[in-house]
Amino acid sequence: MKRALVTGGAGFIGSHLVEGLLTRGYAARVLDNFATGRRENLAEVAQQVEIIDGDIRNLTTVRSAMRGVEVVFHQAALPSVERSVKNPLESNDVNITGTLNVLVAARDAGVQRVVYAASSSAYGDAPTLPKEESMTPVPLSPYAVSKLACEQYLRVFWKLYGLSTIALRYFNIFGPRQDPTTQYAGVIAKFIDCALDGKPYPVFGDGEQSRDFTYVENAVRANLLAAEVELKDSPVVNIACGARATLNEIIALLNDLTQQHLPAQYAPDRAGDIRHSHASIARATEILDYTPNVDVREGLRRTLEWYKAQRKI
Repeated sequence: MKRALVTGGAGFIGSHLVEGLLTRGYAARVLDNFATGRRENLAEVAQQVEIIDGDIRNLTTVRSAMRGVEVVFHQAALPSVERSVKNPLESNDVNITGTLNVLVAARDAGVQRVVYAASSSAYGDAPTLPKEESMTPVPLSPYAVSKLACEQYLRVFWKLYGLSTIALRYFNIFGPRQDPTTQYAGVIAKFIDCALDGKPYPVFGDGEQSRDFTYVENAVRANLLAAEVELKDSPVVNIACGARATLNEIIALLNDLTQQHLPAQYAPDRAGDIRHSHASIARATEILDYTPNVDVREGLRRTLEWYKAQRKI
C-alpha cells in the first residue's frame, strides 16, 4: 500500500483528493494548518486518515509529515488573486517558502514523486486562446507570480536532485465544499449561495469574462493519474475541461437548474483579474491520458445538490 501526503488536505480540493486516494487504495496523511481548510471536510474519512495540524512554512513540521511517504500531493497554498494583491508578502511566504520546504523535505525523505497544484493564473491576460503550456507566462498578480515561481522550483529539483515532479495548472476548479462565505470565495460558490437565497448574482465587470470551469472530480482524477504515470521530465500540464463559459452563461445555467430568473448585479472590474481563460488539454491527454469526465452543467447540478443538502443538516 502506497503512503501519500496531501498538504492542504483539509481544503476544498485537498479533501476530495484524500477521498480519491483512499478509494484508490492509498494510505493517506494530511498536513494542514486549517487557515483555510476545515476539519468538517474530512469528517467522513477522519478515522482512515492521519491528520497533522501544522504549517508548511515550518520545515521541521514538513519533514516530520514526510516520513515514510512515497507520493506528495502539494495542495497547500494561500489562494485568491484578490488576497495576494492586498497582502503580497503573505502569499509569497506561504506559497513560495512553503513549497520550497515541501520540496527540500521530499528530496531528503526519498519521496518518489511530488504532484503540485499549479495555477492557470500564470498565463495572465495574453490574448491567445486556448492557453498552451508552451506559452510565455505573463502573471498579473502576486498570487500568479508565487504559483509560477514554484513551477520553476519543481523543474530545478528534478534537474539538480532527481526528484520526480509534475505541476498541474488548475483552471477554475469548483464543486462541493468550496466555502461561499469567505471574502475570497470562488465565483461559482458565491453564485450558488445567491441562487439558493434568491439574491442577485454579484459580477465584477460585464459578465462576459470567461473561464474554463472545471469540476473538482476532474482535478482529483488528474492528480491520481499524475502520481502514477511514467515521466521523462518535470512537465507542466493544464487541468481543465478544454472549454469556456462566461459568467453570464453560468448565471443562465444556475437560473435554469433552479428554475429562477435572478438578475446579475454588475460592479467595476477587479484589479489583477484576467478577461478570458481557456485551456488546451492536449498535453494532459498525451502525458496523463486525462479526459474530463464531468462537464460544467453536470458539475453545477451536483454542486447545487450538495449545497442544498448542507442547508438541511
